[in-house]
Amino acid sequence: MTVDSFFETLENQYKNQLPFAVYSRPINSVIKCWLQHDDKLHKTSNFTESGFVFAPFDLNNDSILLPQEHCQHYILEASHLDLQTEINITSIDAQSKDKHLALVLKGIETIKKGDLEKVVLSRRVKKATQTNNPLAIFKRLFNTYKNAMVYCWYHPKVGLWLGATPELLFKLEGKQLTTIALAGTQAAQTGKEVSWNAKEIEEQQIVVDYIKKQIEPYSNRIKVTEAETVNAGSLLHLKSRVTSRINDTTDLKSIIEALHPTPAVCGYPKEASKEFILHHENYNREYYTGFLGELNLKHSKTRNTNRRNVENNAYAVVKTQSNFYVNLRCMQLKQDEALIYVGGGITKDSDSENEWEETVNKTKTINNVLE
Repeated sequence: MTVDSFFETLENQYKNQLPFAVYSRPINSVIKCWLQHDDKLHKTSNFTESGFVFAPFDLNNDSILLPQEHCQHYILEASHLDLQTEINITSIDAQSKDKHLALVLKGIETIKKGDLEKVVLSRRVKKATQTNNPLAIFKRLFNTYKNAMVYCWYHPKVGLWLGATPELLFKLEGKQLTTIALAGTQAAQTGKEVSWNAKEIEEQQIVVDYIKKQIEPYSNRIKVTEAETVNAGSLLHLKSRVTSRINDTTDLKSIIEALHPTPAVCGYPKEASKEFILHHENYNREYYTGFLGELNLKHSKTRNTNRRNVENNAYAVVKTQSNFYVNLRCMQLKQDEALIYVGGGITKDSDSENEWEETVNKTKTINNVLE
């Protein structure tokens, strides 16, 4: 399939108001798409099906499934996409700085009282847009953010979302579990040595400790890499990789409930910080800081990497694999508006002005593809 025919197929799907997902995983020149045959709304609560899942921040709300058996699938090899559609926007940020500062100060006050250790607080930025072609934005995301999971997801009964998220919630291949502790944020500056302050280091360590605690009942042989600085577009983060092997009796839903939402998007302790968010942010995150990705897909791997050994290559290992990414650096398109979602982790050492600037820096991920 050529690039033109691939995107023409997607454009027809969108024009006919039929559900689809198009995406590319990090460091990957392969673009995949799922095209659902009808506009039926499929949901999942036990995560035993196979397909592409789009889950909310609050799992008490609907997780949407594009079922594998009801979709056409295409894969495109593409290292670069031509851009032809011009996107015009006008800034109409309706979320005032004072309102967000007050929210952050309320979070710091609650932490100092001892009710929370960390809470992630967010805001929604509104921009007017004249584009009616979300696939043009997807192409810009794909060309700009090679280290992210870039996607465009649409269901006529739910909405239209796009994003470029740097954060893996987890990958489960057979019994091998891999997840990422990603926290701390600063703007990338060319030629400047990177340094992290105590607040940022503590924030990342909270995520590491939380992940280990959450998966211990379900797994063994937990390994954690040292924190390293990683680039995500115009931003830098601290990242550690956590790997383990889950027990034979553990199901996927248990892992999801253990790890979602993470301290990087919610806070710690989880339930207390989640309640604070739901009561004080004063808007509905919907699918922002939820997760999305491939659910229970079968993958075949040969046991022998030597291509000349045909006999051994005939014996392949088939494993069930799920890849979920946290829905960060994302936006929702509604008619003539782009709703951009950004947030930051608050601890006892947070400075409200710095937290505001962090959210401003994070909007650049989406702004860079809109302007």
